Amino acid sequence: MNRTYVVTGSASGIGAATAELLRERGNRVIGVDLRGADVVADLSTSAGRAAAAEAVLAASDGQIDAVIAAAGISAPIALTVSVNFFGVTEFLEALAPALARSSAPRVAAVSSMASLQPNSAELVEALLSGDEQAAVAIGTALAEKGPETGYLNYPSSKRALSRWIRREAITERWAGAGIPLNAVAPGTVVTAMTRELLASEEGRAMVDAAVPMPLNGHSEPIVIARLLAWLTSEENTHTTGQTIYTDGGADATLRGDNIWD
Repeated sequence: MNRTYVVTGSASGIGAATAELLRERGNRVIGVDLRGADVVADLSTSAGRAAAAEAVLAASDGQIDAVIAAAGISAPIALTVSVNFFGVTEFLEALAPALARSSAPRVAAVSSMASLQPNSAELVEALLSGDEQAAVAIGTALAEKGPETGYLNYPSSKRALSRWIRREAITERWAGAGIPLNAVAPGTVVTAMTRELLASEEGRAMVDAAVPMPLNGHSEPIVIARLLAWLTSEENTHTTGQTIYTDGGADATLRGDNIWD
């Protein structure tokens, strides 16, 4: 059965690969991005998220079956937390009522293997409390200390997103409405965001030290797209609240065989 999907970040990287895959399989896709999309919107602001959701509902006549939130940035600045966390959570919450009307509603977001990296606990808690103003202030203070400290905006935003998904997946809004809510956590994916860094031997060595991928090395975006497609398909009826590390073994390498202690 053809389904109507909403894909954020549809103009590049994992989002573009996912939108293309879904269309090849006969689905309707409404892409959302800053440019080059069906819905052009800025998910870094509350007004932009609301406008994006409104435009999606207008384009779909209020009938959507799945949302894949792939939009995100990794810059060492506070904007990263606004896009990566609130640009996902607020947007999804705005579309939840329409999703609930589908016979097989599904949601998946793109987190990151970086959710396991060092982060700012203060920033994570601000994000999970829903206080964007406080989160941006903390993120700005981190960025002002330089790019190395400013980078904490990225893993913090992804850690908070994965925790939000785990927390919210079992609530009435999602599980109660029959909506599986999950995330995927890629390792190193070859996209415009990483291509320049991976072009040099030094860059590759630095990346691989932080994200070791013993199974097949760096992945192409289509690898992540295939998992996103399954998580948001009618076949997925019981997987929810999960962050699935599609990382070539990086998580297992770094955390070992006992993560339950």
